[in-house]
This record gives sequence, C-alpha cells and structure tokens, in this order.
Amino acid sequence: MAKYLLLKHYRGAPAAINDVPMDKWSPEEISAHIQYMSDFARRLEATGEFVAEQALQPAGTWVRYDGEGRPPVTDGPFAETKDLIAGWMLIDVDSCDRALELAAELSAAPGKDGKPIHEWLELRPILTSLPTITE
Repeated sequence: MAKYLLLKHYRGAPAAINDVPMDKWSPEEISAHIQYMSDFARRLEATGEFVAEQALQPAGTWVRYDGEGRPPVTDGPFAETKDLIAGWMLIDVDSCDRALELAAELSAAPGKDGKPIHEWLELRPILTSLPTITE
C-alpha cells in the first residue's frame, strides 16, 4: 500500500472547467458538493483506502524562523496573493494508478448548476523513506 495526499486548491492550480467560485453557488449546490465528497470518503472507508480528510479555512499565513530570540517572520495579511489549499484527503492505495483514478473521480465533484467541476487536484505521494545517495 502507498499513501497519497490529494490537495484541493482555492487558487494557485490551473482553472477548472466549471470554474465558478464557491461564493457564487447556491446553498443547495454547496450541499451537493460537500455530500459528493462525503460519499466519496465513506466509500473509500469501506474499501480501506481512506485515511483522513479535512477542509481548511481560506486564510493562512506563511511563517519562518528568523533566528534565536527573534519573533517568527510572517508574509503579512495578504492572503489573496498566494496559493491557498481548500482541503486535503489522505488515501492508502495499492498503486499510483489507483491514486490517479480516485483523484480523477474526486475532480468530478459537482459545482455550479450541479455540473462536475473537473477541477485540478494535486496528487502527492507520501515520502516513506529517504532517497539513497550514491556516487
């Protein structure tokens, strides 16, 4: 089994086919979208492929260490200028092909007018061991 992280972006990813911001959706469209993702996760729980998921708030802050005794440095209150992650799902599957299949299916979650979003999802394998360096 291999673990993969599926990342849903608020922005920063290529535009989806049905690229209508969620704040332009009706409450029923939002509910249908969330229900699709919930049903998807429950189905993966039944197959043992689901590990965890979480939606994220749209605002975030980049932080870095700036030296001993100094406060952390942040990028400021300008969330609109950076890539933001909407949420994530961690899956544990038999192969990369299966991870790609599931990511494609999740990409079809309904959006505006009940039409599939066909959004781009970032699929990242979880690092299980450090690469070997050879000379």
